[in-house]
Amino acid sequence: MNDALIAHLAERLGAQLAQRGAMCATAESCTGGLVAGAVTDIAGSSQWFDRGFVTYSNQAKTEMLGVPEATLACHGAVSEATARAMAEGALARSGVRFAVAITGVAGPGGGSPAKPAGMVCFAWAERDATTRVATHRFDGDRFAVRRASVVVALEGLLAAFAEDA
Repeated sequence: MNDALIAHLAERLGAQLAQRGAMCATAESCTGGLVAGAVTDIAGSSQWFDRGFVTYSNQAKTEMLGVPEATLACHGAVSEATARAMAEGALARSGVRFAVAITGVAGPGGGSPAKPAGMVCFAWAERDATTRVATHRFDGDRFAVRRASVVVALEGLLAAFAEDA
């Protein structure tokens, strides 16, 4: 995804993490690794990016991130509860300080009236802090939804540094 805004956000994220000697991880479903790809496009990212989990299926979410089957059964894969469990699972399975999780319906199909195409849930977890969650609804085609999701994921990670200031 060659995009000047995303590259700028990833560079800012890298600078903030490097300044703090911290690392991050991603847990992605509908973005399929695009956030991890954006941050690893930045030279030197191995100093601040640890790993990315691409957990497209519910089974992968459970096996790789420890998302409880009960959470998936009760709330579904596209939910703030699942995003929270994904982000917290990424923290638990790595030594990072920050993690972001994204799960949603990129479209054009696969949605429902309750969870339409363009609905994406996010979670930003920081070790020893409260996990933040949000749901966004994006317009546009699959590419637009996934691009917007990457932007929101990176902006959410950057927001953690603004709170520290």
